[in-house]
Amino acid sequence: MSKKLVIVESPHKTGPIGNYLGKDYKVVASKGHIRDLSTKGKFGFGVDTEDHFKPDYVAIKGKKSVITELKKEAKDADVVYLATDPDREGEAISWHLFDALGLKEDKYERVVFNEITKNAVLEAFKNQRKIDQDLVNSQETRRILDRIIGFRLSKLVQSKTAGSSAGRVQSIALKLIVDREREIEAFNAEEYWTITSIFDELEADLFGYKKEKIELKNEKETDAVLDKLSSSFMIESVDKKKKNKAAKYPFITSTMQQDASNKLGFTSKKTMSIAQKLYEGIALEDETVGLISYMRTDSIRLSDDFIKETYAFIDKNYGKEYIGYVKKGKKKENVQDAHEAIRPTSIHRTPMSVKPFLTPDEYKLYRMVYYRALASLMKDAETENTTIILDNNDYKFKTTGQIITFDGYLKVYKDYEDTKDHILPNIEVGQALESEEINKEQHFTKPPARYTEAKLIKEMEELGIGRPSTYAPTMDLLKKRGYVLVTEKKFVPTEIGFEITDKLQQCFSHLINVDYTAGMEDDLDKIAEGNRIWYEVLEAFYKEFEPSVKEAFDKIEKEAPKETGEKCPECGHPLVIRKGRYGEFVACSNFPECKYIKQEPKEEAIICDCPNCDGKIIEKKSRRGKVFYGCNNYPKCKTAYWDKPTGEKCPDCSAMLTIKKDKIKCSSCDYEKEV
Repeated sequence: MSKKLVIVESPHKTGPIGNYLGKDYKVVASKGHIRDLSTKGKFGFGVDTEDHFKPDYVAIKGKKSVITELKKEAKDADVVYLATDPDREGEAISWHLFDALGLKEDKYERVVFNEITKNAVLEAFKNQRKIDQDLVNSQETRRILDRIIGFRLSKLVQSKTAGSSAGRVQSIALKLIVDREREIEAFNAEEYWTITSIFDELEADLFGYKKEKIELKNEKETDAVLDKLSSSFMIESVDKKKKNKAAKYPFITSTMQQDASNKLGFTSKKTMSIAQKLYEGIALEDETVGLISYMRTDSIRLSDDFIKETYAFIDKNYGKEYIGYVKKGKKKENVQDAHEAIRPTSIHRTPMSVKPFLTPDEYKLYRMVYYRALASLMKDAETENTTIILDNNDYKFKTTGQIITFDGYLKVYKDYEDTKDHILPNIEVGQALESEEINKEQHFTKPPARYTEAKLIKEMEELGIGRPSTYAPTMDLLKKRGYVLVTEKKFVPTEIGFEITDKLQQCFSHLINVDYTAGMEDDLDKIAEGNRIWYEVLEAFYKEFEPSVKEAFDKIEKEAPKETGEKCPECGHPLVIRKGRYGEFVACSNFPECKYIKQEPKEEAIICDCPNCDGKIIEKKSRRGKVFYGCNNYPKCKTAYWDKPTGEKCPDCSAMLTIKKDKIKCSSCDYEKEV
């Protein structure tokens, strides 16, 4: 009997896939990537910049034994099936397995499935193929780019700032946050006023005078209008329009992360971790099966089988009148349409039917994915929208209402959309109404809002920066590096974040910008399509990048330490504030000639032990004077919190608990309790 070996990435997949394929197949796991670029050669890139960027790969630490075991299994097999994930990264892992295990062309097959269900896996094995080298080249080019940019810019950042790293996507994401903060700082609020008339069954707002729009910029102008108004209003027009409200597309990676943030309060990292578990397989009552399709995707496409199954489900459970249509969006640039949108693997596995087998957070995410996909194939909701215009001495007031005449997809999706009836009274043109009161209210324009994780991911997606697999790691890295703090779920750049962005823009504004980063993604797509040669893209990039790095090392000055106003008692030079392992200290500016250090340790308000090193969390102030709490081992440790830490661990995720007003909250997850 021939031996058939199947290699997947995750050990969690081996059980269900092995059961689907039967005893003739042995399923083993590579446990993710097995190789990476070495740190040999120029600047430790692990590539030969003089020979078409030829890469040098080495086994990842701890993976030599995995490779040895896989080689042994492959040697004994008649055929090896490489069944890694269905994206470019998965294709690259399959190629590394092929190369590292020394497989022969006639002894291996590549199989791809978008979901871990029996039908999908068996169908994949009927449609075997060879490794797509164009996809591999695209992914490996991305890896080499990130290595070159990361190594060179990180070295620059470490030598010129208090930061520790920079990167291709990371630095442009940080720049977006810093630019937004500067917009907020430069914003000048403008005063404006509104006038609202209150009636028995409705409220109407002033919007115009005669046929012109009216804007009230101060109280004097507002009072002048009020003096001309009476309590009697005349109905000038009643406009009723029927409108269709379509469901949103099924989830892609970015929209799932955005909605999980906005509606469930999950970080992007948490969302992807839960989605990975739902994809890899959940032990149900009678089987272990993946509940959702592959969760790293930017395609809104749904399979014909799923559409057919769902239409039948809608017909049976809601009626034919609820069957909708497949929504086709405009073809976006840089969309990898290799697999589907995120959807349940079976519409018959309703959230309630699998709830007993899921954790509360797994259930919340699965429920949202399930109903989003179901709603996307249901009929539009239908509404009757009413706009009423009221006249008072030529001043025009408006009120609007809405009635849902057919709920359509809202039948299943109303928990995730704020669409409700706003019923207006039956009113006819020419009818007079007496207002109960007319109110004025002062307002001020607001600055642009800081980015939440959801808004930043949406912005990055719209600008073409990064890919589905990069959003969550980028968010996490910005926080870990101490470049941003999260306050009220919004990103606030730290002093280091500002410094790094400003220093990089001095010499890399032509490279670290939205257009260039998005253009690089376009080049990677062209490589994947076979329309560009991978090493030519790298050569063109490096020819422009490396001279800029060399210029930056010469041009960018390290910020001089701040003087205290005192003189060194030993040599008379100014004393300055320096940063060390245990925080700031005062020393002579004439170092290393003079090694004087002021022996007046600053009184530190120690809050608790740092959870990430042997330091202490102390009270600090930002450069804008706002109190926060950070590790005294800064900059080596960048642990920081806006709210005061308690020193206790969260019972749900073991992160630090913080206290704010009358509540104790987790600094990482959604846990909270009353004090």
